[in-house]
Amino acid sequence: MADPGRGGIFAGDDPFAIARAWLAEAEATEPNDPNAIALATVDAGGMPNARMVLLKEIEPDSFVFYTNYESRKAEEIARAGKVAFVMHWKTLRRQIRARGTVTREEGPQADAYFRSRSLPARLGAWASRQSRPLASRARLMAEVAKVAALKGTDPDRPPFWGGYRIAPVEIEFWADGAHRLHDRFRWTRERQGAPWEIVRLNP
Repeated sequence: MADPGRGGIFAGDDPFAIARAWLAEAEATEPNDPNAIALATVDAGGMPNARMVLLKEIEPDSFVFYTNYESRKAEEIARAGKVAFVMHWKTLRRQIRARGTVTREEGPQADAYFRSRSLPARLGAWASRQSRPLASRARLMAEVAKVAALKGTDPDRPPFWGGYRIAPVEIEFWADGAHRLHDRFRWTRERQGAPWEIVRLNP
C-alpha cells in the first residue's frame, strides 16, 4: 500500500523525474555546483574512495558523469563495475543517495559534451595525467601549452576521456524534518528495467 505521506516533493512514480525536479530547484538556490555528487568506489583491497564529480545528465533510467578513463576512480570502476553516490543540497536540506552498476559512454554523446566544454577545459583534459604524481604546477601548465600548440582551438575528445552511466538499483530521497524526524523514501529494484519497490524508512 502506498504511503499516504509520499506527496509533495516526493510525489510521483518515476524516481528520475523526482531527481530532475530536485536538481532544478537546487540550481536556483545553491551558490556553487548544484550538480556535484560525492562518488564512492572501492579499490582492489576493498578500501573505499570518495571524491566530488559533476553530474551532467539525469537520463530516463540513469545518471551520467564524465572523467578521465586513466584516473584512479576509473580503474576502480572498471574492476568493480559498481559505484555509489550522494548528492546533498544544504540550502534545500535534501539529499539523494544511489547505488548501481556502471557502463561507459564514449560515443557521440560524449563527443558532444566534450565540445560543449570551454577550450581551457578541453586542453586540460588532454594535458592532465589524472591521479598520477605531478612534479609542479609549472610542469602541468607547460603541458597545457604544448597541447594547445598541437591541438589548436578545437581539440577533439581524447580517447582516454569520456562518460560513465550509472544505472541505479537503489535510490534514496531524504528531506530534513523538524526535530530530526526526517522523511526518507528508498526505491529499490533487482536490475535496470525492473519495477521499483518503494518503502518509507525511519529517520
